[in-house]
Amino acid sequence: MVNEDIENKLKHLPTEPGVYLMRDNRSRIIYVGKARSLRQRVRSYFQAARHLDPKTRALVSQVGDLDVIVTDSEVEALVLECNLIKYYRPKYNISLKDDKHYPYLRITLEEEFPRVVVARAIKKDGSRYFGPYTDVGAMRETMRLLETVFPLRSCKQKGLAARGRPCLNFHIQRCLAPCTGQVKSEDYQELVQQVILFLEGRTEHLVQELTRRMEEAAENLNFEQAARLRDQIRALQAVTEKQKIISAGLEDQDVIGLALGFQEAVGQVFFIRAGKMVGRETFWLRNTEGAELGQVLAEFIKQYYASVDFVPPTILLPEKLPAEEGALIEQWLTQKRDRRRVKLLTPQRGGKHQLIELASRNALLTLEELTQAEDNRQQRNQAILRGLQQQLELPDLPYRIEGYDISNFQGSQSVGSLVVMENGEPCPSEYRHFRIKTVEGPNDFASLQEVVRRRFRRGLAERAALAAGEMAEEQARFARFPDLMIIDGGKGQLQAVRQVMRELGVEKIPTFGLAEEFEHLFREQQSEPIILPKDSPELHLLQRLRDEAHRFAIGHHRQQRGKTALRSTLDSIPGIGPKRRKALLRHFGSVKRIRQAGLEDLLAVPGMTKKAAQAVREFFEEAEG
Repeated sequence: MVNEDIENKLKHLPTEPGVYLMRDNRSRIIYVGKARSLRQRVRSYFQAARHLDPKTRALVSQVGDLDVIVTDSEVEALVLECNLIKYYRPKYNISLKDDKHYPYLRITLEEEFPRVVVARAIKKDGSRYFGPYTDVGAMRETMRLLETVFPLRSCKQKGLAARGRPCLNFHIQRCLAPCTGQVKSEDYQELVQQVILFLEGRTEHLVQELTRRMEEAAENLNFEQAARLRDQIRALQAVTEKQKIISAGLEDQDVIGLALGFQEAVGQVFFIRAGKMVGRETFWLRNTEGAELGQVLAEFIKQYYASVDFVPPTILLPEKLPAEEGALIEQWLTQKRDRRRVKLLTPQRGGKHQLIELASRNALLTLEELTQAEDNRQQRNQAILRGLQQQLELPDLPYRIEGYDISNFQGSQSVGSLVVMENGEPCPSEYRHFRIKTVEGPNDFASLQEVVRRRFRRGLAERAALAAGEMAEEQARFARFPDLMIIDGGKGQLQAVRQVMRELGVEKIPTFGLAEEFEHLFREQQSEPIILPKDSPELHLLQRLRDEAHRFAIGHHRQQRGKTALRSTLDSIPGIGPKRRKALLRHFGSVKRIRQAGLEDLLAVPGMTKKAAQAVREFFEEAEG
């Protein structure tokens, strides 16, 4: 049933292109989409349910509100959609799994003497980025090779202060020591360009250029430089020999393979530069249940190429995209490539078709390995839970385990943490914080009582509302009760918690205290502790739960201190008053996220004007500069 606010918005939707954001009843963004005509596309979701697939029906049933952002073109809508999906990770969007954690190699071109450093995100700071690297080992191997072959500086200073003598790296030929004037700026920049050629996979071009310079140095009797260039050439040739020749045409292209599972998919990208295979990366996509190959492929292309710096002129695909979508993506990629044409091709025969089959076969093997590893992990977890049930004499298999801890900062600002494991795995979406309201000072016993009382009172109230049909199941955050509770502490903490549980009538839930000093488990009305073997997987599981509860509580303190700093920072930005400051805090939540937000992200904050958003961007750009 569509609520009145959404009905009114549907009547006044614009016909221009743009992006739509669907929110649930708690204002969380659960889906982001783009449209050529916002009115036509958004209204299609709210047609008769029989015309919708099961996933879309589930999405629409949870929509409590929606917003739209009008753009000047479809390409702008596509770019904004990619950015918003990456930022919000909505529940119902297909998205690259954990891609925000993949590292990049960054060449700091904005500096007079650039460095190669590892970065976790791409920023518009004048640097050149390569990646993302899903194989961190391969990235480190690349860094080691760069340090050996290309002696760029590795010190952390952005600007170089003059030094009296060079550091050790100069003496072991790992740095040209620009800090002591040992190298001219133009010679150093030439080395930087060589690094760029290498990271682009153009080793043959680089070897040819270095060979020419080596011969020139030898002719000029500069044998020391010639020997150094010779060593560089040998190292590069060793790398080149490992690369498989793919095409005699010496073209640059990416080859994409895709394998669909039930709820996840694996994408494989082969990088071909100057006709040679120079590397590959593997990506996991989540939330693909019920999606067709073409849909997953389009989402993968958009999200992957939104995060990379280099786009080749040709991209080979395992399936042809729908005509409109394919043309739009080609147009967007062409713009990313400085308006040099990009083609999406789906060859049906020949060498290029074989390349796609090879990439797809590799993606399928990775997916099968992932699925097998997941099955093995579930079987292992089940065995641990059965062992825990037996050793603790539990009536049921402890599928859901809750851990509780209390933390304070310098004796004040006490906070309780609740963490959850389901089927032996952490379930972060179920974690909860409790600010201690009724206890003064560091009193763990009383604080634990307050946390447990609030948790189960809320849970009992939600269960009653569900039974009466007054609450939807997805709104209930505390209605699911644990099969096992672990309290951080000994007999005293356990006794305090059990007293509250009896008051609320939930004392049948098995509850134990885990004392950190000796890792002993305590049960109510049992004088002797339960001692699990120190190397037992059952004890390791409970230790993980306890440590996670402690980490989560400490993290909350840091976040609160960060928010305090953020408020004082935002006070300094012209045009950002209390309302906008509160909206920014609610929307982003940290200094880091606001600093990294682009203009489009800031405009998505309720109440933000273009002028105010530009003021925020300019403030942080000046602070960084």
